[in-house]
Amino acid sequence: MIDKHLLTIAAIGRLYRSRALSPVELTKTYLARIEALDDKLVSFVLPTPERALADARRAEDEFTRGIDRGPMQGVPYCLKDIVETAGIRTTGQSRLLAEHVPAEDATVESRLRAGGGVMLGKNTTWEFAHGGPSWDVFAPPAHNPWNLDHHPAGSSSGSAAAVAAGFAAGTIGSDTGGSIRQPAAACGIAGLKPTYGRVSRKGVLPNCFSHDHVGPLAWTTEDVALMMNVVAGHDPGDPGSVDLPVPDYTTALSGDCKGLTIGVPYAWLDEAKTSAETRDAMEAALGVLRALGAAVVPVTLSPLLAYSDSKRVIAMSELFSIHQKTLRERPDLLGASLRYRIQCGALLRAEDYVQAMRMRTKLTTEMQALFRTVDLLVMPSGEPAGKLEPTPHAGLFTQSSWTTPFNTTGNPALSICMGFAANGLPQSLQIAGRLFDEATVLRAGDAYEKATPWRDRRPEIAAPLESQTA
Repeated sequence: MIDKHLLTIAAIGRLYRSRALSPVELTKTYLARIEALDDKLVSFVLPTPERALADARRAEDEFTRGIDRGPMQGVPYCLKDIVETAGIRTTGQSRLLAEHVPAEDATVESRLRAGGGVMLGKNTTWEFAHGGPSWDVFAPPAHNPWNLDHHPAGSSSGSAAAVAAGFAAGTIGSDTGGSIRQPAAACGIAGLKPTYGRVSRKGVLPNCFSHDHVGPLAWTTEDVALMMNVVAGHDPGDPGSVDLPVPDYTTALSGDCKGLTIGVPYAWLDEAKTSAETRDAMEAALGVLRALGAAVVPVTLSPLLAYSDSKRVIAMSELFSIHQKTLRERPDLLGASLRYRIQCGALLRAEDYVQAMRMRTKLTTEMQALFRTVDLLVMPSGEPAGKLEPTPHAGLFTQSSWTTPFNTTGNPALSICMGFAANGLPQSLQIAGRLFDEATVLRAGDAYEKATPWRDRRPEIAAPLESQTA
């Protein structure tokens, strides 16, 4: 007997097309799990069971009539609660939007819906995808499915937690400084920040216009590739969208890394004071990639802090430009953590923003030059998740991040599980690639996953429902 809620998107598709599984049956399984268990995880702000069952019935009917809309047909997914949904509340986890019901779907949602997907609901996030885990906003923060006392990172926190817990097959998040990759890392799943402009942001509540990315999270890299086949593509409604052909990302999943050159910026590991446990895990992962045919070489880039500083000045300025009216007129509707971050943006000058943009251009040029000598960059996504508690303001503007550089430069980057720490929490590997070359990034991630046992391990909350309620 298979545990339906643990099936990958790829496996679901095969079972649907062989008529061995019903979209309605699978959707009811997920909805039952959300109803029974999400009070522990808080991964959903708003489940949408009626919409989900209607979507599932439509998909089932279309399969019966021989209509095949592609890899997401009948597949249950969810959305970070900054992705607007027509007729369904979208709050951004903020009291400011407690009653906000959009008239139109975000482009990414309209593509999933047109592809026959089954929308289960809206996932918990940080306030406006920025405010940190807070208890003074629209809803409480999500918990880490591997240990409920720990956080699932952010800001796509509920999105990653829901997939790891077996509440959904895939989800859509956003990433301005690591908000897809860090939750994927904390929850032991796969999460891709595509190239800037590859996936439309139209209808997604903004955080920082020049750094915001939208992308998929799922249990495996293969599933992420399948979701990208549906959501990627040009959208004239997004001024940052790029009009380039979108490949079938699954054709790149060869199962090996033969001929690839992987660069490792070892100085970044020193700068970020990487723990010995995480270093050891990364070296073991590099050994796997070598065995799969890759060459691994050390590379040198500007300090991590230069990338982080450039992003911070730009992001704070743009965040203030978005929320200044609310900050001045109704600050009581914003959580304290987000208010602090917006206020900092008010102190920046036009000169600071211009200089940060100039620095960004320099760093982006440096990064693209490096990618003429290597195919991929590999490093951790972050350390294992810490305790769930309010984010302290101390260090907010001085700490470096392994994920931020690829928001600064716009390059695609994937986070995947690379094992488990001594405390049982997931460890993570980040794989970044050339602009618009998500295919090679996904190829390496998929090959690594298939050569390692980490996809066979799930958190206790992902056990079958009958074993948890007996």
